Amino acid sequence: MFTTNTSSTSLCYNLKMRLSVLFYIAILVLPVITFAGNEQRAGQAGAGELLINPWARSTGWGGANSSCVMGLESIFLNVAGTAFTPRTELMFVRTNWLSGSDVALNSFGFSQKMGESGVLSLAIMTVDFGEIEITTVDLPDGGIGKFHPQYTNIAIAYAKEFSNSIYGGITVKVISEKTANTAASGVAFDAGIQYVTGSDQQIRFGISMKNVGPTMKFSGDGLSFRGDVPATGVSMTVEHRSADYELPTLIMIGGSYDLNFSEKQKLTIAGNFTSNAFTKDQYQIGAQYVYNDILFLRGGYVYEDGITDIETRTTAFTGPTAGVSIQVPLNSEKGSVFSLDYSYRATNPFNGVHSIGARVSL
Repeated sequence: MFTTNTSSTSLCYNLKMRLSVLFYIAILVLPVITFAGNEQRAGQAGAGELLINPWARSTGWGGANSSCVMGLESIFLNVAGTAFTPRTELMFVRTNWLSGSDVALNSFGFSQKMGESGVLSLAIMTVDFGEIEITTVDLPDGGIGKFHPQYTNIAIAYAKEFSNSIYGGITVKVISEKTANTAASGVAFDAGIQYVTGSDQQIRFGISMKNVGPTMKFSGDGLSFRGDVPATGVSMTVEHRSADYELPTLIMIGGSYDLNFSEKQKLTIAGNFTSNAFTKDQYQIGAQYVYNDILFLRGGYVYEDGITDIETRTTAFTGPTAGVSIQVPLNSEKGSVFSLDYSYRATNPFNGVHSIGARVSL
């Protein structure tokens, strides 16, 4: 008589499924990484606001937490993390971008649990450049009015828990860029997977692909002018053609590990590699210390080639990041909480990037 060990068979099957998922992810991701990080293509992509992380929590540790980010903030780093939303989450963040430049970012998000394992999320980010003086060839000093550029990104995401270890999601983003008399619009897609393992789910891995979509192009009256055709004396309107530009596609691969010192204290160490298609690749490391789910302290460092030398640095950011959150319970039975979040990113020139926000989890 032959007997079958059901638990062993199930365990082997689950292990094979998880390994297969990671294997196929690697096949899809590695070819893209091979051709990424091409510095010669720098400046050839547009919609640079897609590379800006507007959320205060994840920027506190430099975006190194793409593998362990959870809740609404995951919609930027790795959409799979939104699947960890327990019920309902609301968030608003105000960012003083490159302090001294008078540029501000306003971000709002909403995340809602759908059924037993799905989560639907919506996030909106706007860039406020302030009022800019209108200048012309004849009036280079202005004096004829001001215009207000408007950049808006709207993201709609859906994530799902496929098993106790595998979480995945996809995001659709609508991009809008407007100046006084020109505008461009486009669509981009993100996708991400998080894998959780360990006896206490203390080990996490994550892979996400961002900003994949068709090219964008500016159009409008600002690309035309009225002038005289030489040798004819005829006045006519001439329109310039705007070149298409690609989106700043990238891939993130990260991992993290939780050190549980006690029931009240935990330290998470995380690392992330960002492979950019149009700019330098980046390496992020970060850590978060949590005390009693009330106090959260974060720190991180973002490295890219040449960042330590002012002569070769091609970004205003110098690397260090830091952040803090204070979280208080609203309803202990339901797990509802309210938190205030702050993060700082060091820059030179300017006086850094400051983000402050509020988060409610119901």
